[in-house]
Amino acid sequence: MSGKATYKSDFLNVLNERGFIAQGTNLEGLDEKAAAGPITGYIGYDATAKSLHAGHLIQIVMLYWLQQTGHRPIALMGGGTTKVGDPTGKDEQRKLLTDEEIDANIASIKGAFEKYLTFGDGPTDALMVNNNDWLSKLGYVGFLRDYGVHFTINRMLTFDSVKLRLERESPMTFLEFNYMLMQAYDFHELYNRHGCILQLGGSDQWGNIVNGVELCRRKDGAEVFGLTTPLLTTASGKKMGKTEGGAVWLNADMYAPYDYWQYWRNAEDADVATLLARFTTLPMDEVNRLAALQDAEINDAKKVLATEATALLHGREAAESAAATAQKTFEQGGLGGDLPTIDMASSALSEAALIDQFIATGLCASKGEARRHIKAGALKVNDEAVSEERNLATSDVRDNAVKLSIGKKKHAIIRVQ
Repeated sequence: MSGKATYKSDFLNVLNERGFIAQGTNLEGLDEKAAAGPITGYIGYDATAKSLHAGHLIQIVMLYWLQQTGHRPIALMGGGTTKVGDPTGKDEQRKLLTDEEIDANIASIKGAFEKYLTFGDGPTDALMVNNNDWLSKLGYVGFLRDYGVHFTINRMLTFDSVKLRLERESPMTFLEFNYMLMQAYDFHELYNRHGCILQLGGSDQWGNIVNGVELCRRKDGAEVFGLTTPLLTTASGKKMGKTEGGAVWLNADMYAPYDYWQYWRNAEDADVATLLARFTTLPMDEVNRLAALQDAEINDAKKVLATEATALLHGREAAESAAATAQKTFEQGGLGGDLPTIDMASSALSEAALIDQFIATGLCASKGEARRHIKAGALKVNDEAVSEERNLATSDVRDNAVKLSIGKKKHAIIRVQ
C-alpha cells in the first residue's frame, strides 16, 4: 500500500492507497472527471434482510471516501431487483419477499448508511434511491423492445453468475436471468435522473457493471464508469462478514456492538494491515505503523482496529465501552472479578482439550453437554463459536487469557502463565 500519488484525483488516490481498486472500465477517464469537479457514484444493495452485514462494508466505506473527497454518493436500494434475485454466486433462487417485507427491510437498512454518509440536498450530500420507483413502472414488452436488444444471449451465457449455475446443473429461472438487464437499466436511470457516472461494486459484479456501462453508451451516448473492489476473504480463506455463528450484522439490535468489537479483535494477524486500511479512517502512516507491529504487540493493533471499526458504525462511546469491557474481562480476570477462573501454563495449552476446560470451569457438567453446545453453535472461545472438538492453541490467548462462553451470558476465564 504505497503512499505515492498515482492519480490526479483525491478519490482514486485514497482508494488506491487503501487497497480498494480491483478493476476499472477506464480509470484514466474517471480520474480526469473526478479531478475536474464533483461526480456522482452509486452502489446497489438488495433488501433481502433487515440489515446489511460486514461483507457489505467494503462498498459502504467506498461511498464514504467518495463523499469525503468531495463527490456525491448514491445508495441504491433494490426494492425492484430484490423481487427478482441476483444469481451471482448463488446455487439456488432467492426466496421471494413481499412488497411489505422489502419496504420494512429498506427502512431498517438505512440506519447503517447514516453512520457513514451525510444525507441531504447539498451538491455532495448522499441520496438513497429505490429502483422500484422505475422498475415497477416498466411495461414488459416495451422494456424488452427498447432495452433487450442491447443484450445478446451469447454474451449473457459467458457471465460467471450464469455459467456456474449451468455447469452445476442448478436451475436458473428466466426471472433471475433478467436480473442483469435490470441492473444495467438502473445505471441508465441514475445517469438520466441524477447525472450519475460511476457504479461501484465487488469484483463479482464486474460483468453486471460492464453491462450498465455499455447500455449508457448505447442508449445515452454517454461514457460512464465502473470500478470494483477485490473480494475480501480472510487469510485462512473465510468469507468476510461471516463467523461460525452466522452473519456479522451491521444493525445493533441484530449484532451487539460488543460482539462487533470482538469480531474485529479476533482478526487473523495476517489480515490486520488490510483491515486497518479498508475499514478504519486512520491516516495511512498510522495504519502502516500499526501493521508493522510484531508478536504480542500485534494485539494492540487489533484493539485499535476493533475500536476504530466499531466507532464508525456504532459511535465512539459504544466502541470505547466495548474495549473497556473486553479489557476488564481479559486483563482483569472477569466482569467485576466474579467470573470463574482457572490457571494454566502456556506450555500445557496444546495438550488441553477444549471441552475439558469447559467442564473444569463449571460451564458444562459433562463432555456430552459440551458436544451438544458445539453442535448448537453456542460454545465459544473469545466470543467466536467453536465448530468442532479441538485442543486449546496459543492463538486463543488474548492478553494472557482465554475467554470461554456458552451463549451470551455464561463466561469463564483461563489465565495463561
